[in-house]
Amino acid sequence: MMTRGAVLREVPGRFEVVELELDDPRPGELRVRMVASGLCHSDDHHATGDLKAGRLPFAGGHEGAGVVDAVGPGTTGFAEGDHVVFTFLPVCGRCRWCARGMQNLCDLGASLATGARWEDPTSFRLSFEGEPVAQMAGISTFCEYTTVSTSSAVKVPSDIPLEVACLTGCGVGTGWGAAVNSADVRPGDVVIVMGVGGIGINAVQGAAHAGAAAVIAVDPVEFKRTTALTLGATHAVADIKEAAELARSMTNGQGADSCIVCPGVMTGKHVGQGVRAVRKAGTCVAVGVGDVRTGDGDIPLAELVLFQKRLQGSLFGASAPTADIPAQLELYRRGILKLDELVTRRYTLDEVAQGFDDMHAGRNIRGVVVY
Repeated sequence: MMTRGAVLREVPGRFEVVELELDDPRPGELRVRMVASGLCHSDDHHATGDLKAGRLPFAGGHEGAGVVDAVGPGTTGFAEGDHVVFTFLPVCGRCRWCARGMQNLCDLGASLATGARWEDPTSFRLSFEGEPVAQMAGISTFCEYTTVSTSSAVKVPSDIPLEVACLTGCGVGTGWGAAVNSADVRPGDVVIVMGVGGIGINAVQGAAHAGAAAVIAVDPVEFKRTTALTLGATHAVADIKEAAELARSMTNGQGADSCIVCPGVMTGKHVGQGVRAVRKAGTCVAVGVGDVRTGDGDIPLAELVLFQKRLQGSLFGASAPTADIPAQLELYRRGILKLDELVTRRYTLDEVAQGFDDMHAGRNIRGVVVY
């Protein structure tokens, strides 16, 4: 069948909407009618070249939700009409990492950059003018219809609006998990969150839910600081130096228990600032993505060793998506996790490029494409 989708045809470049040919689902696959897709900075990293697309054209989008339109032959566990949220990191359920509950590190993730099927880097489900099109994370949620592996789909309750449920497929789980899992925030902690866009705002929510006594949001954009104060932050400042001083004033000069680093484009300087902001034996969690071609760093090695500080990377919030996405949606249903408040503006598919312009301008916590 034919479907419209937003693709990159060059890098650096901008997403443009074209007509694509979509294959029917094969065994172990689903065709999904998209309902909503979040506009995440990771998509923009592919447009700028910070992250390298496996091939061009490249169909973007990795934070999405929709309704199952067709089920591949012999595929069990799903039926037409099921509501699903995509996990941008596939889950096989069998590898060493999945078996240990570390689904975010599933071995299937090694093939994500190809934009093809996990088991065959020459097998694609989208094409444009006769040429294969790569699917971001194997799901390409910037398409009206998409064909995906069941390892990328999590069935969710039909009474939860998919326009907000889609956010649990990346931004919510990444930020929330960075606080709850990677930083291991405890009741009474003092936590700094550097950058409170679509990821960091959920680290704020996670830290508050975990019982932090103080959550200090850091962002140069006033609108984001104000929003953070409504979603669990106790303080909001414009730069990390002020945040670190504030944390020390609360801890007898020691520093924050943890600093969660979530800028839109992360550099080694940001990570170094996070390490310096935490106390002895404190944790700096690196969440953001920067230019993967560079290896810049500004880590205070003496503090890291002599003060026994911990520098922790965090991928998708160290989460287990098949368990955590339903759990987060249940928290939303109970009014504990805020999702509606994260959506600043809704866009049509044709407005995807405008959505990223708004993201760069600091106008959105999260923009959402609604189909």
